[in-house]
Amino acid sequence: MKVYTITQINSYIKKILENDILLRDIYVEGEISNFKAHGSGHLYFTLKDGGGAVNSVMFRGNAEKLKFMPESGMKVLARGYISLYEKTGQYQFYATAMEPAGIGALYMKYEQLKRRLEKSGVFDAKYKKNIPTLPKTVAVITSPTGAAVRDIINVAGRRNANVELVIVPVLVQGENAAPDIVRAIERVNRWGKADVIILGRGGGSIEDLWAFNEESVARAIFESDIPIISAVGHETDFTIADFIADMRAPTPSAAAEIAVPAGNEIGNKVENLYYKLSKCMLNVLNERISKYKYAVNSYSFKNFENTVYDNEVYMAEVLNRIYSSISRDLSHSRLILKNCLDNIENKSPVNILKKGYALAYKKNGDLIKNNEDVKTDDEIYLKLNKGYIEARVIKAGE
Repeated sequence: MKVYTITQINSYIKKILENDILLRDIYVEGEISNFKAHGSGHLYFTLKDGGGAVNSVMFRGNAEKLKFMPESGMKVLARGYISLYEKTGQYQFYATAMEPAGIGALYMKYEQLKRRLEKSGVFDAKYKKNIPTLPKTVAVITSPTGAAVRDIINVAGRRNANVELVIVPVLVQGENAAPDIVRAIERVNRWGKADVIILGRGGGSIEDLWAFNEESVARAIFESDIPIISAVGHETDFTIADFIADMRAPTPSAAAEIAVPAGNEIGNKVENLYYKLSKCMLNVLNERISKYKYAVNSYSFKNFENTVYDNEVYMAEVLNRIYSSISRDLSHSRLILKNCLDNIENKSPVNILKKGYALAYKKNGDLIKNNEDVKTDDEIYLKLNKGYIEARVIKAGE
């Protein structure tokens, strides 16, 4: 009897599955669940339908080629093969390609990016910059050979030849188009002399317009200090650039009409401003004339000398009242000061001495206030009004 190991069995079954003509290259349609994008770049998920489920994996090399990011709940059409994961003995579906079922992968990627950017708030109107009404210079970022640039040049030239157009040539299609557009936007911003930017190209399929759906282009438009008009494709074409730009034009020609004011429009604006300024100045002048006439006809103006005289008389009366008040206050203050000085004079020890009194001090200079401050035979001296007397205590009594 031959005994097999689990590893041998799993290896054998794996070879059977991988060599099966039906299972080595199949298409599977199902709904994704338990989706997980591993840090290694591999994608792990389960494909299921109403009757069953199969564990699935897509390795990094194939995952990097996807034009959208799979999500749980998404129905997809996947291509790959069936094999066995030997460590667990479970068979798995190894996806090599994938696209959303019933919808194009590019459109799915477009919708995913649109939802993500919209959720981040970069489409909000509060971030939209105003398009200048009288620009001097318009930068046009587009293909130098397409119909779009010719339309913009023709429309702008017809509307106002005084507005300078600066053509910034870029690729508008292909893998290198998005980074080329990003560099152009950054270059125009560093240059800093353009008042507004027109970013656009002619119409085409979603693949043709895809550069304007790249997140890098969207971020460059959002971060631009110069307002940008998006003019990508025809009127029915919408790209991510249209949503994030400061203004969307349905066509490149319409973008030129928005960015470049017509000469007669400028003339009308100047005429309207002149009319408003003239009317404003006339109103101010009439107001000043009315005030002048009122002042000239007023009593104060006609009787100016009398008014001055009356004011002089009034001021003289006010000054007299002030002087009288000050004089009364000074007299009262002098009287109070005299009383204070007299009071101080009367209480002065020197004046008391003049009346025949004396101050007795101990030898150390302390003033003698009570008989208890001295003893018999203590030397003392008496301060008189004039001079002093040295003495000795014979007796200190009450």
